[in-house]
Amino acid sequence: MTRLMMILFSMISTTLMGVGVVIALVSGNDTLVPILIGAGVGLVLAVPASWIVARKIEG
Repeated sequence: MTRLMMILFSMISTTLMGVGVVIALVSGNDTLVPILIGAGVGLVLAVPASWIVARKIEG
C-alpha cells in the first residue's frame, strides 16, 4: 500500500498544490508568501488524501 500511496501522492500533491496557488491568485494575493502558503497547504493535504485513496483502492 505504501508504494501505491507514493505513486498517488505524486499526482494528488501536484493537483492540490496547483489548486492552492490558483486560489491564492484568484483572491488577489499575487505576492510570493500567499502563493507559497497555498502550495504548502496543498502539499500537506495531499498526504492524508493519497492515503485515503490508496486505502479505498486496496480494499
